[in-house]
Amino acid sequence: MTSKSIPLSHLSILAIILSLSSTASAANLAAPSQEDMRLYDIAVSTNPKRLKADVEKLVSFGTRHTLSQTQSDTRGIGAARRWIKTEFEHISKACGGCLEVITLADTVTGKRIPDPSEVVNVIAIQHGSLDPKRVVMMSGDIDSRVSDVMNSTSVSPGANDNASGVAGAIEAARVLSKYQFAGTIVYAALSGEEQGLYGGVTLAQYAKDQDWQVEAVLNNDMIGNIEGVNGVIDNHSVRIFSEGVRIAETAEEAKERYFSGGENDSASRNLARKIKTLADQYMTNLDVMLVYRLDRFGRGGHHFPFNKAGLPAVRIMETNEHYDRQHQDIRMENGVAYGDVIEGVDFDFNAKLTALNAISLASMAWAPAPPKSVSIEGKVSPSTRLTWQLSQQKEVVGYRVYWRLTTESEWTHSRYVGKVESFTLENMVIDNYLFGVASVSANGNVSPVVFPGATGAF
Repeated sequence: MTSKSIPLSHLSILAIILSLSSTASAANLAAPSQEDMRLYDIAVSTNPKRLKADVEKLVSFGTRHTLSQTQSDTRGIGAARRWIKTEFEHISKACGGCLEVITLADTVTGKRIPDPSEVVNVIAIQHGSLDPKRVVMMSGDIDSRVSDVMNSTSVSPGANDNASGVAGAIEAARVLSKYQFAGTIVYAALSGEEQGLYGGVTLAQYAKDQDWQVEAVLNNDMIGNIEGVNGVIDNHSVRIFSEGVRIAETAEEAKERYFSGGENDSASRNLARKIKTLADQYMTNLDVMLVYRLDRFGRGGHHFPFNKAGLPAVRIMETNEHYDRQHQDIRMENGVAYGDVIEGVDFDFNAKLTALNAISLASMAWAPAPPKSVSIEGKVSPSTRLTWQLSQQKEVVGYRVYWRLTTESEWTHSRYVGKVESFTLENMVIDNYLFGVASVSANGNVSPVVFPGATGAF
């Protein structure tokens, strides 16, 4: 039998076809860019002058105590929340009705609310175009207080605590309403924080009733002070507090975590890590301090009701608090000025922390949803295998696998693995590392990392 030679021209064509096939295969595995240039613009778009004007307006209501008057148009929490609602409505009008502005009210009683009282949140919802049930949220607290938590009549400016957080949520809405997102962004002004975190409970229940898949709650409580009671003046750092072990985990989930690890890898903690990663990439002169505890020692904040509801939530705040300017009657005592007055707010810093929120909300709303059903195996094996549910969402172009030593506080290594539903890290012993998976989009945004099992599920 004689062989038939292939003409040179045919060989050339075959070589080109093989080359193109190889190139296409390589392109399918090539990692998308990890930068979204829009986020650089968002990072410098928050306006200190607008924030100052908003804080001044909130301070002008005299007191915003939860139990203060609600009928006046110039004083009390009722006037404050109506003004906030009007501001959100103005923003929505400017963007062609892109925000749904609502109020959420609940009548509550408790240790610090002895008689049934209405607690009202003001919420602006920027619905996502592709995945509207997936929600990322920024919140601040409307209410203020003085030394006596039950004093609802004395002047209580609450300039930093927490007009700075509410003004930040309003300003983030101004900036981000100029864009469209795959997921939904919620801007929330919550009430009843000082009296018992009631507004957060109401919003967490509303999210459940609406079947929202809440991916992130960024609670901002005091984001304007740069001068600590310890004498430190610091305008370039911020703290993010997050729970390590989910308070909502079941006894069975706790047993699984106990033997497989993950005490430092709740969804909230990996949300905090995500925010830090974004700050490192897109912002200048801002150092994020990840504080691995729920909140400040022995204290609480409005992210806690969301954690109790099983939702990923963190607290964002200044690094150095000034206790003379928190929960204090306005007075001068032994040469020391007490009270949360507007002079204690640095609006360039307020704008910087608002920008941190804005890029975090935008990146996560542009990114795909975090992977679901992430699991891991590799016991008594030289290799580690991760599996997850392959998303059918078109914005998911692939996945990135992460790992770190068990003693590392942040993810140190990652690898893009394409649009697959599993990946094996060869000759990487499961005992010595912690692992996770994130969803990747073509626009440069990546979801928070998901630690395997119920421990880290979003």
